[in-house]
Amino acid sequence: MRWTSVAIAAAVGAVVVFLAWFAGPGLFGIAAAGGGTPAQAEIVKPTSCTMPDPVEAVRVTIAGKTREGTLSGCGHGPGERVEVTVPENAAADGPVAVRAAQTSQGSSGARMPLGLALLVFSCFAGACYAFLYVRGPRVAAVS
Repeated sequence: MRWTSVAIAAAVGAVVVFLAWFAGPGLFGIAAAGGGTPAQAEIVKPTSCTMPDPVEAVRVTIAGKTREGTLSGCGHGPGERVEVTVPENAAADGPVAVRAAQTSQGSSGARMPLGLALLVFSCFAGACYAFLYVRGPRVAAVS
């Protein structure tokens, strides 16, 4: 009975790790990087970082055409040039929402291996707890 309980706990832990590995990045809050075209933008109207949800006005050249856009960010100076990514599905006219280059919505890719390692350690800790629970308390011999 003892080892079967530990084997069941270990098997459940292995199944959890297996399912977590194949569930993909979404399990650990990692969104796939959105596609887009890199471009240079010029800050037209900067925003103070003290405002909630700051958005700056930018001017960006897309396919040889200068367009106005918005950049979710703050702390830039007027006329400052920044690297941005223009979404692939940007409208042909009107303002376009760009994001800072080398950023993506979600978390960094380094979190998945860390999350998976923590999951493995928690499954191991659960199996150890199951073993100790099944083993029961040890009585010290008194001489």
